[in-house]
Amino acid sequence: MSSIFPDDTALDAIAAQVRSTAPLDIETVAALLGMARRDPGASATGRLVEHQLGVVMEAVLARRGAEMNLMDLYQEGSIAATVAVREYAARGGDPAGLTPYVRRVVDTFLDEAVEREAAQRLADTLLVERVKLLEAAEVALRRRLDREPTDLELAAALDWGPDEVEVVRGALVRARAAHDAEIVAYLDDLEDGDAGGTPDI
Repeated sequence: MSSIFPDDTALDAIAAQVRSTAPLDIETVAALLGMARRDPGASATGRLVEHQLGVVMEAVLARRGAEMNLMDLYQEGSIAATVAVREYAARGGDPAGLTPYVRRVVDTFLDEAVEREAAQRLADTLLVERVKLLEAAEVALRRRLDREPTDLELAAALDWGPDEVEVVRGALVRARAAHDAEIVAYLDDLEDGDAGGTPDI
């Protein structure tokens, strides 16, 4: 049978395990909810969560195009399912309502996770664009002034506030440091390779 997660074999293995889990009858769910209510840390909670992982998998599949790592989504959904089961047991919820409740909680939790990820990607993209603008302004002002421009001069040239220049400059400094570190590591690898080569005669 073909994989439902061709890009993630770990999740595909989890999906197979979820499919192999036998469903619980309503009496068993009622008994486990009672035990989980009396002792949230007992194995009853774990059994109930395990039998709600199909709900988590469905929610993950429904969000495959969200540009978020599927394994991350599954882990987020599993946490949400655990919280939902504990909360439902603590409230003394009806056994028949457990799965719909878990589904609502997981859907809400994953929607928020996807929104956070999208917002972070947008923020990262905007920051990259501002870093490029700052770098270009630095080069232009350095040529014009024949010295390093101050933050106030950069802020005036870009029509930014001084605080914004400071934040974006910090991002630029970190990016340059990371780039330099990658180059150093690359050169170190080259030197290690040369050291293991055949010596000159």
